[in-house]
Amino acid sequence: MKSLEELRALREKMKSQTDNRSVAGSDETVIKVGMATCGIAAGARPVLDALLDEADKRHLHNVSISQTGCIGMCRLEPIVEVFKDGQKFTYVHMTEDKARKVMNDHVVNGNPVKEYLIGEN
Repeated sequence: MKSLEELRALREKMKSQTDNRSVAGSDETVIKVGMATCGIAAGARPVLDALLDEADKRHLHNVSISQTGCIGMCRLEPIVEVFKDGQKFTYVHMTEDKARKVMNDHVVNGNPVKEYLIGEN
């Protein structure tokens, strides 16, 4: 930080990302990223950051993004669960690029990315 303006800009950015982590209502999409030690070690932090960044860029206010603990399938980490339209979709072996594609194709356009889903690859 070199100036107060940089600090204010960072505060606003973090505030908008925090807003995306709020509790979702019935018409919202909920996204959970496995952030236990296994998920973090496999690269879940950049995946979470990519999802938050995409939601922020697209001004998606009906999407809740949050961290969760161990999902229980450590060998498939990073794992992202998407709860949309009453269904749960479990995406495995996620990367930043895959997260951005899921956000665009599934969350925004309603088309699950089957090749990233558990049991589909």
